[in-house]
Amino acid sequence: MSNDVRFDNKIAVLLREDLETWQRLNVTAFLVSGLGTELPEVIGEPYADGDDVSYLPMFRQPVLVFEGAKETLTAAHARVLSRALPRAVFTADLFTTGNDRDNRAAVRAVPTAGLDVVGLAVYGPRNAVDKALKGARMHP
Repeated sequence: MSNDVRFDNKIAVLLREDLETWQRLNVTAFLVSGLGTELPEVIGEPYADGDDVSYLPMFRQPVLVFEGAKETLTAAHARVLSRALPRAVFTADLFTTGNDRDNRAAVRAVPTAGLDVVGLAVYGPRNAVDKALKGARMHP
């Protein structure tokens, strides 16, 4: 099996560096769920094991996870918006809500420039995603 497949597009998640471990995992899971629902081209074929037990399809390519300071997230958010890249956002307010309706209301209540972004998922051409996430570093 070869690992030399190169994708023209990139799936990336940017997390704020001061999040607790459980928050990083939770935010990442929420963010990537949004990409698969709106961008069917990122989803591969269903899986099956040797006993023909089936499993849900997953992303067809790696998800790269980055981290950065609050200022890095703010700048990346603005660049993602200016480039009109497909994105999902997770704000600090979502840690205090418990369901999708309240999550959406919490984001809706804040103007774009005032969002306290703690996580951002983005999909698009490799170069555009790299430019949007400028200043971020790979998650350790």
